[in-house]
Amino acid sequence: MILTVASFKGGVGKTTTAIHLAAYFARQAPTVLIDGDPNRSSTSWAARGKPEFEVAPESQIAIYARKAEHLIIDTKARPDPADLQALASACDLLILPCTPDPFALDALLLTIEALQTLGNDRYRILLTVVPPRPMPDGDNARRTLINAGLPLFERDIRRTVAFQRAALEGGTVDSVRNSDSAGLAWLDYEAVAEEVEALYGKKG
Repeated sequence: MILTVASFKGGVGKTTTAIHLAAYFARQAPTVLIDGDPNRSSTSWAARGKPEFEVAPESQIAIYARKAEHLIIDTKARPDPADLQALASACDLLILPCTPDPFALDALLLTIEALQTLGNDRYRILLTVVPPRPMPDGDNARRTLINAGLPLFERDIRRTVAFQRAALEGGTVDSVRNSDSAGLAWLDYEAVAEEVEALYGKKG
């Protein structure tokens, strides 16, 4: 299975999503995270810890594709149309993280427009950094996307400082100690990964 994580805006949890999905799938089968971001955020994150998956640069994707059952690709931010077409056509599912704020939603809609122009429908939107209720941001964003007829993961990723701690420690959020929200945040990504598995199973 090949999953690509992409966004037209920074700060939406693209690398966080790639890291956590790689960790989930690595616990089941050999998994490699391909770091295609010039900032090498995934590489830096993993270097601070001991991840259960390998991290490799984009230039080595052909090598690792032969040894891994799952590839998770962390792309550069704001891919141009040609890059987007290549990314979308070469993966089983394109995951588009988006925070529930107007600027991120506007950037997301540009991405969707480009994908629709390319005739690609193998994508799903993941709402990230969602503040807790009773703040309405997440519910409002979800309603907007559903009303627009766009495919959306059923589970949101909650906002918590535990993700920052996980990045500093080079691990995943479920390894963060003394934080009730950390365990819940891991369950968010676990639910998303299970939904990916269900989608992939249907595809197969």
